Amino acid sequence: MSSTPIHRAQTTSLGPLMVDVHGYVLTAAEKKRLQNPLVGGVILFARNYKDRAQLTALTRSIHALRSPALLIAVDHEGGRVQRFRTDGFTTLPTMRKLGELWMTQPLVAMRRATDVGYVLASELRACGVDLSFTPVLDLDYGESDVIGDRSFHRDPRVVAMLARALAQGLSFAGMSSCGKHFPGHGAVTADSHHEIPLDHRSLKQIMAEDAAPYDWLGDQVITSVMPAHVIYTKVDSKPAGFSAKWIQEILRSKLKYDGVVFSDDLTMEGASVAGDILARAEAALQAGCDMALVCNRPDLADELLGRLRWKSKALSVARIQRLMSASAAPDWKALQRLPAYQQALASVRMLNERS
Repeated sequence: MSSTPIHRAQTTSLGPLMVDVHGYVLTAAEKKRLQNPLVGGVILFARNYKDRAQLTALTRSIHALRSPALLIAVDHEGGRVQRFRTDGFTTLPTMRKLGELWMTQPLVAMRRATDVGYVLASELRACGVDLSFTPVLDLDYGESDVIGDRSFHRDPRVVAMLARALAQGLSFAGMSSCGKHFPGHGAVTADSHHEIPLDHRSLKQIMAEDAAPYDWLGDQVITSVMPAHVIYTKVDSKPAGFSAKWIQEILRSKLKYDGVVFSDDLTMEGASVAGDILARAEAALQAGCDMALVCNRPDLADELLGRLRWKSKALSVARIQRLMSASAAPDWKALQRLPAYQQALASVRMLNERS
């Protein structure tokens, strides 16, 4: 018996917006939204996960909507930021645990970081997810509760080395990486989800410490970057994600970064300084972001899709497309049989058992 072919909407490229969906399956309204040419990706949340079979069916239905397929992403870092936790998904450690291990066994810490990245990415890819917004490159100053143990360490050199190792693990599993939150969210106490954080340090200090991992690693290691919704008052009056000075002058020109730049969620309070949802999206894209995120507000996503007039540059489209893996991922059962996965899994479990 022949199978019924899947008819995909044919589009020339991926659009500049990433949106979300409400539940376990796509509604008719969501299918229509995701077929809008301005959409280029979908971000998933814990509410989109019941079990692995459901998640795999959801990602398959999203990928089947378009050609080229939409990029499917998730915030799945480990520790308290891990969207999928049951039905076989490995509990991933906080990044701080890797930083603590570095202090006594740096080479072992790097090996463990690579194993964490490999397990993280291989499990996601086995369920059809293309990208996790990780690693966090923010420094742990002890100031930010929203960052806290999501950070590897206070020392930018340690952060860079562990991030490099984790990104290598992601890459082994066929997944790209995303460094966040450029140039650094760790030195402010305010949470940009609910407030507009201000960082009053000098550009020289920020570049020497917080931004240093981005300079050292570059786009060959960290294939995408997410700027912070933080205003660095001595550098620009706009948050980094809306600032051409930060994105084009510093990140692109000074640091020679050529990977994808994602905005952080435009519905966060830290983005409110730009105005309504259209003004926020235009500010992010005009500043140099390749893709802008609109999360948890389908009404604002629809408003933006109806009002935004934007044609992505060919370079932005190519950058986004490069985030999609060129290799097929093993399914979950095949993954369990891979010696590399089993070895990495044992390594992650040993890290979790550390006090």
